[in-house]
This record gives sequence, structure tokens and C-alpha cells, in this order.
Amino acid sequence: MNDKKIRLKILTPFTTKVDEDVSMVVMRCLTGDWGVLPGHAPYSAVLKYGALRMIDDDDSERMIAIYGGIASVRDNVVTVLTSEAEWPDEIDIARAHTERERAEQQLRERSDAVEIQYDQVRIRRALVQIEISETSITAVDEE
Repeated sequence: MNDKKIRLKILTPFTTKVDEDVSMVVMRCLTGDWGVLPGHAPYSAVLKYGALRMIDDDDSERMIAIYGGIASVRDNVVTVLTSEAEWPDEIDIARAHTERERAEQQLRERSDAVEIQYDQVRIRRALVQIEISETSITAVDEE
């Protein structure tokens, strides 16, 4: 591996979503956004729903949706364990908008704390999907 690169592995229960060298990784953690460069000290963090950004040498950036999980850094390898990860082209943006609207409507009608929390998670997931999809569309349009 190049000294100016860090290995990124994103693993779900079903597949290895990413296994490649990148210049930098930025992910959304419970304590805020966390950027990892080559040579980072060993560290672990709990991930929130959000975009994981991969930055390459030419400053190009790719994003993938991550739905929670755990990330660790050790020996120039970032390992992300998550229940699910989606590339922008795997997201149905129309469905994400519909799901967000449906969950927001149900949230207004609920009184049970568990159901409210479930709807909040559905909304957050849909917002991540929309963010990833729309950012991807904007990046393609700019090229």
C-alpha cells in the first residue's frame, strides 16, 4: 500500500461493499464527523446514519450511505462494520422521498415512544438516501 493511502473496508453481513485504498475517509460518528488520514492513531467510533466520504489523490470524492455501525482504525486500515451500505446508484430517490413523507405523517399521528423512535429512524434513513442521491446527481451534472 502507498504511504499516502489508507485502506478502507466496508463490511455488511452479506458482502464486502468496499475494499480499496483512498487518500482520506470522512464518516459521521455519534460525536461528529471524523476524518481519517494515513498514519492515524488506532481508534474506534460508533457511526450514525450518514454519508461516508472517500477522497482520492486528485481530490475527487465519492460517497456511500452508511446506516450506523462501528468503525475502527488500525495499521493504516479503516474497517467499517455496518448492517447496510448503499451506493448512490442503488438508491431509489423517489421511494426515499415517499418514505420520508409517509414516516413524517405517521410521526405526527403517533403517541407511543417506540413507534415515534421507529419513525424518526425511517426519516433519518430517507434523508441520508436523498442526500447521497442528490449529491451524486449534482456531481455528475458538474462534470
